[in-house]
Parts: sequence; structure tokens; C-alpha cells
Amino acid sequence: MSAELMFQRLPAPSPALLAELETAYRDLHANPELSMQEQRTAGIAAAWLRAQGYEVTEGVGGTGVVGLLRNGDGPVVLLRADMDALPIRESTGLAYASARTGIDRFGQATSIAHACGHDMHVVWLMGATRILAENRGAWRGTVMAVFQPGEETGQGARAMIEDGMVKRFPKPEVCLGQHVMPVKAGDIGWRSGTALAAGDSWEVTLFGRGAHGSMPQKSVDPVVMAASAVMRLQTVVSREVAMTDSAVVTVGTLQAGTNENIIPDRALLRLNVRTFKEDVRARVLGAIKRILDAEAAASGAPQPPVFSVLSEFPLTRNDEAATRRVVKALEQSLGSERMMEIGTASASEDFGLFGTAWNVPSVFWFVGGTDPEIFRQAQAAGKLDELPANHAPNFAPVIDPTLRTGIETMLAAAAAWLQPAPAEAV
Repeated sequence: MSAELMFQRLPAPSPALLAELETAYRDLHANPELSMQEQRTAGIAAAWLRAQGYEVTEGVGGTGVVGLLRNGDGPVVLLRADMDALPIRESTGLAYASARTGIDRFGQATSIAHACGHDMHVVWLMGATRILAENRGAWRGTVMAVFQPGEETGQGARAMIEDGMVKRFPKPEVCLGQHVMPVKAGDIGWRSGTALAAGDSWEVTLFGRGAHGSMPQKSVDPVVMAASAVMRLQTVVSREVAMTDSAVVTVGTLQAGTNENIIPDRALLRLNVRTFKEDVRARVLGAIKRILDAEAAASGAPQPPVFSVLSEFPLTRNDEAATRRVVKALEQSLGSERMMEIGTASASEDFGLFGTAWNVPSVFWFVGGTDPEIFRQAQAAGKLDELPANHAPNFAPVIDPTLRTGIETMLAAAAAWLQPAPAEAV
């Protein structure tokens, strides 16, 4: 039996389920939690899975949740949703907008918002797991539902793996994941091979010598050192990366000093790098270290800079054969007119670590979340780049049809691997 016929045995999300999940979504959106702090969200996910008859393990890698629904002999299919929010103040103006605050991983007070859409990912998986549980007669195999913490900081998948995930749970035949993006809601984006960039984040401390603002000759000014370094770093991509390659270098944090008439004794930079090739990654990271070391030396710094790694994201590579299988299933269940082959994106993900850890194929695709009419208007005006995008304070997907579409895509992709039940068992 084909995946298409098996999917037809799995009902679309009912209006009642969509209403229940919309309530859950609004609650999650209004109550976001930072990376590796997702206690409340994890509790909601675990309770939901238990209510559907899943074997639930909590606290995997900190706040991760794994649910297993064993339903006879057949493939094990891993379905993943990430749970964490961002240290950002929401400006959507939604009735259910977040007003939450917390302490980030650097010990700083911050606003918190689901500005990347992970709250939508959670309810997508909640919907798919219920429909699969309520229709056990249609399929055979094991569904492994993974609610992952800490994607935004690159900690979560690695933490779950380091917590023995590969040994504690059955080996999947495939790992499947999806992400909401600022394209027309209801449309699906896919790509075989390299889909997302590798990501590296560093924290760098530059050391100077403090002095009174009126006596600069007594100082080694780390503010000037940092400013010069930031400007020089802009030449890494333009002058050290071939035009046939690509990279992004972003300095997202520059902190120094406490008062206008005090020259501080140090400055802190946090920077982020995105690349698509390992040799380019090595070249760019090497250039960054060389430039920062050289600026410190040129300034007469009392000691070299100190570098620390904040996060490392691998390339997200979609297995070609598995991607073809997913795309075929999505086309059969949703229609080929809603499917779009897209280019590589400079964002990064840690989802691929699961497939690597088990040495199995993985597929990651994208679900549109922008109101279709707003998208059409922006497209007609040539202003697509002005639409709110992930990590912007005004980003939030439109609930309908994004919620329904994400459940349908996850079910269709899972159905491409799960074994159809014998006809007499249905």
C-alpha cells in the first residue's frame, strides 16, 4: 500500500482539535521560555503525550521530552519539534503577545518572545501525535516524538544525545523535522542536500588599561580597539571569501564601559558566523582570530584576547533519497502546487545532529506562516523583504492555515515510512 493511501486513512485535524491546539498555541506564545529553561513547555508536551498513550521520558538533556508510541512491527520514525524562545521583546501587538521576562544564559535580565515560531512547532507535533494515536489501526511501527530544548543556542540536540539518547531509545529509520518560515501560509518549501548553513558563535574579551576619560595617554582603550576590530571584521567576507563561496560575519554584541568619563579596562564582543563549506568555515574563523589578535597587539593590549565558543551548529543536510520520499508524500497529500523547491538558507539548525548520532537519514522542510493576502500584497509591491521574519520582534505566524498545514505535513511525511496496517486490520 502506498503512503498516499495510508495517509488517506489518517484523518485531517478536526475543527475541535484545531480549536484545542489554537488555545494551546496562544498559551505557549504568551508564556515563552528561554533555551534550556523550558520546564513549563516540556510539562505541557509530556502531559499531552501521556494522555495519548505514549511512553514518556522527561528530562532528557535537561528539559527534553521523548514519547514513544509502539504499534507493532514496523519502522521507527522520529518526529521533532523544538520548544525554546528568544531573548527579545515582542512587538506584534497580538492579544496573546508575550510580556514575559527572565534571565538569559549570560545572567542578564531580558524580555522573552517566541519570535522564531517554535511554539507553532510544538503544537504541530502535539496535533500529529494525537491523530497517530487515535488511528493506530491504520499503521504499524513506532512513533518517536521528540520535544527538543535549546535549539536557539545549539545546546539542545547535543545535550539530549550526550544524555544517552542513542542508547536509551530505539534507532529510528528516519528523522523528520520542519520549521515555520515567512512565506505564504499553506505553502511548503523543500530542498535536497545542503539546506541550512553551519553556524559558529564566539565570545571574545579584549583587554585594555583603564584610565580617567581626561587622561587617555594613561590608557589602552579597549573601546577603540573593539571599534576598529568590528570594522576590520567586515572585510573578512568581502576580501577573504571567494565570490563563488558565501559567508556571513555578524557582531551582535559590543559591550564596554560603565560611564562616559571612564576608559574601561576591557571590551566584550559576541559574534556569529554562517558558512556552507568546511574549508570556508575554517578560513573565516581563522581570519577572525587573526584580526582580533592583531588589533590587540597593534593597540598595545596588556594581554591577548580570550576566545570562547558559545555555540556550534552543523550544516543541515537533507538525505537525497529520503527527501524525494517526503516530497512525493507531501505532493500526494497536499498537492504539488503548494510545494516549492528552495535555495539554501543562511540560518542554522541543530536538528541534523540526531540523524548523525544514529547514522540515519534526516529531512528538514519549511512551512509558510505569513498571511496569504499580506504575502500577495508584499509580493506585488516588491516588498517581500519587509515582511516580518524569524527573530524579528514583530514575527508571529498566522494561525490559520499554518497550524493545520504543519500537522498535515508531519502526518504525510511520517506516513511515508510507517508501515500500513493490513487491510483486514483496518
